[in-house]
Amino acid sequence: MNLEIMKQNRAIILDRDGVLIEDKDYSYKLEDLVLLPGVIEGLKLLHIKYKLFIVTNQSGIGKGFYTVNDFFIYNNYLISLLKKEGIRIEETFFCPHLKEENCECRKPKPKYLFDIRNGWKIDLKLSWMIGDHPSDILFGINGGCKTVYMSTGHGEKHLNELISQKIKPTVISSNFLNAAEKILEFTL
Repeated sequence: MNLEIMKQNRAIILDRDGVLIEDKDYSYKLEDLVLLPGVIEGLKLLHIKYKLFIVTNQSGIGKGFYTVNDFFIYNNYLISLLKKEGIRIEETFFCPHLKEENCECRKPKPKYLFDIRNGWKIDLKLSWMIGDHPSDILFGINGGCKTVYMSTGHGEKHLNELISQKIKPTVISSNFLNAAEKILEFTL
């Protein structure tokens, strides 16, 4: 099968903080942005067969720690770093709301997965969600994706929560490159 055709209907959906970059609790300053080990190498592998998207909860906006504009400046800087490495992020989706607001766009609700499916004709059953919170894994499961739970970021802290809630990711990994390699093992 032609790789470009295969890539057209499958996606990797990435949480941002704690998965791609160090999670420094409500980071929005450019000097705080640090890519995690294996991210560039892993994304380069995944980019061959998958479209890449970021879906991130950003309650720091709702709490008044930073603005939507601060978010875009910070996120666009990350996107530009990845682009310099030949990695294209199709789009970033973010929820600026507090958990208590019970909005439709906050993970684990699958609104943004369905937006990705509909906007890019993505087959969610062929797609993966990578995150470091139980809500990321539930988000992927709620949308019909396979999932990778990263023990990076907040992942180690929430591992017991994942187990106690009987949330079962497809893969658990402590390194992004290793996670990418595992995904490719599942890929037809």
